[in-house]
Amino acid sequence: MLDHYRALFKRHQWLTDGACWTVVQPFDDEMTPDDLLWRMNGGRDPEELTVDHPMELALNEDLTLLFVFEGDGGYGFLECTYGDPPSDELLRTLSEDARVWTTSWQVNGTSTIRCAAGGRIQASIWNYVLGERIDEEPAPDVFADFHVMLDALDREDFDGRRATALAFIEAATGVGIEIDWLDGEQTTVTVLDNPVS
Repeated sequence: MLDHYRALFKRHQWLTDGACWTVVQPFDDEMTPDDLLWRMNGGRDPEELTVDHPMELALNEDLTLLFVFEGDGGYGFLECTYGDPPSDELLRTLSEDARVWTTSWQVNGTSTIRCAAGGRIQASIWNYVLGERIDEEPAPDVFADFHVMLDALDREDFDGRRATALAFIEAATGVGIEIDWLDGEQTTVTVLDNPVS
C-alpha cells in the first residue's frame, strides 16, 4: 500500500505541495456522499463538473475541487488545491454519525492527521511530515500503528511520511485514492463554494 502512494506522488508531484484526504465511515447505511458534500459545503449543494484535466482548471480558476472516492463502507474526499485541514467544527459535523479520518499537508510544511467520531475529535497529530509529532487529543492508541509506520522511515523521507498517512487511513477504512482518477479526460469533480474548512 505504501508503494501505491509513493507511485501517486511520483506521477502527480503537485500533490506534495498541498492536499487534504478525508474519509468518512457513516454509522448509518443511508448516508450518501451527497449528504456529506452538503455538510462540507456549509449546508449548500455543491456543483459537480465533468472536465478534462481538472487540476489545470482548479489552479487556473482558483477553485476548491474535491475528487470523490467510494470504498467498503466509506467515502473519501481528496482536496488538492489548498491542503487546508477541516476545521474542528467541520470535523465534528462530519463525524456526528460517522467515524472520520483526515490528513493534510501544505507547501509551508504544516501537516495534520486526525480522527473523530460521534461528533467528537478523538486524536490529532501535528507536523508529522517534518518529524515533530505532537499528540493533542486524549486517545494516543488511535495512532499507535501510524507511529510505528513513521518510525520505520528516514526523517527526511517526506514523501514517505505523506504516503504513510494515506496508507494508514486506507488500512483503517478500506477507502483509498485511485491514481488514474486524478487527471485526464472527462473526470468528475465537485466544486465547493469555499475551501474545505
